Amino acid sequence: MKGLDSNILVRYLTQDDPIQSPKATEIIERRITEENPGFVSIVATVEIVWVLERAYGLATQEIARAIERVLQTDVLVVENEQEVFTAMIVAKEGRGSFADAVIAALGARMGCSCTLTFDRKALRLPGFQLP
Repeated sequence: MKGLDSNILVRYLTQDDPIQSPKATEIIERRITEENPGFVSIVATVEIVWVLERAYGLATQEIARAIERVLQTDVLVVENEQEVFTAMIVAKEGRGSFADAVIAALGARMGCSCTLTFDRKALRLPGFQLP
């Protein structure tokens, strides 16, 4: 297994760089396999969403499709895949940010009764409470 940084996946998803995008495509479509998959950490996944939103200005629906593509790629192992999927659905439905939804889902997975926050937007999601 080989770990993949968010920039590899962003270049693969956006195909916007004449040098790096073909290299990213080569890695994902030819060099990694189901027997020797690429690992996408939870941090890299959150970074991908952040970059697509902030640097590329993509809409939530476009970002959700990108995350779905990552989740559906057979040669990628996504850390906390179920929590990433749940967060993607929350964001896609406009109920909260992807990052906040990941925080809530990971907390719930670890048995947290709630996640304390000062973030008013996060409070709209189940699992968050004011301290």
